[in-house]
Amino acid sequence: MRVFLTGATGFIGSAIIPELINAGHQVLGLTRSDAGAQSLIAAGAEVHRGSLEDPDSLRDGAAQSDGVIHCAFDHSAFGANDFSKFLEVCEKDRRAIEALGDALRGSDRPLVITSGTGIGNAVPGQPATEDHFDTNHPNPRKASEVAGASVSEHGVNVSVVRLPQVHNTVKQGLITYAVQVAREKRASAYIGEGLNRWPAAHVLDVAHLYRLALEKREPGSRYNAVAEEGVLMREIAEVIGRGLKVPVVSLSEEQAPAHFGWLAMFAGFDMPASSAQTRQRLDWKPTGPGLIADLEQMRWPESVTH
Repeated sequence: MRVFLTGATGFIGSAIIPELINAGHQVLGLTRSDAGAQSLIAAGAEVHRGSLEDPDSLRDGAAQSDGVIHCAFDHSAFGANDFSKFLEVCEKDRRAIEALGDALRGSDRPLVITSGTGIGNAVPGQPATEDHFDTNHPNPRKASEVAGASVSEHGVNVSVVRLPQVHNTVKQGLITYAVQVAREKRASAYIGEGLNRWPAAHVLDVAHLYRLALEKREPGSRYNAVAEEGVLMREIAEVIGRGLKVPVVSLSEEQAPAHFGWLAMFAGFDMPASSAQTRQRLDWKPTGPGLIADLEQMRWPESVTH
């Protein structure tokens, strides 16, 4: 297939490109910059100029393709310490999905969109599952799946990949921000006993899952890209503390906002997630290193005292 890939120069997108090319597909990658264009060419992809803010560029890219993987997301909200900014970028993603859907309407060309595993948490303490989706879920990221359901009603073949904390030894999703906070505060923290869990998967395993979902072409499917069902937040804080050589501390829920800032809204969540259905339906078998192993292999700074 000729695959239009948004987020093609990002952390996950740059791993999807070789996954697709090695499987015999062609990649048309979205970028807004000259540097992005150069990196796409170097990776063996074609260049499509545009952005999430330009719906015509999204429609045009999708129209030129046999299938679409949409993994771009505006991460400017993370670090803004402003929940309204998160709402805004989730709405931007909704509009992007609608634009992509416009170009694929009435065809069987697959559109794989991206969401988060937290959307599938139905019962507190129980792992999120692929078959659960609550349109009243408080997480604004639900806008992506709502948009996907909307365009599917207009004859678009939509499936969803739900992401956990996606990691390698350089980036680890929200945990990357937790490391930044620990450096700034000179303490690595968790909330309460730190028994809340975050699911995780290595970026190469996630890239493989995107390809399998694309090739499966199963309308309405949801896939959880989860290798580890839930890593304890206390374990995450402890490995960050060892890496940065800073104290590891427990905070109350009341103390969390002052320490974590915008990250406090996530830091205490218990978000385990299962991928049992995904593994069965796609024969997906993640093999990459675990989250803690990747954190232990990070290149940590010598000191945070200066």
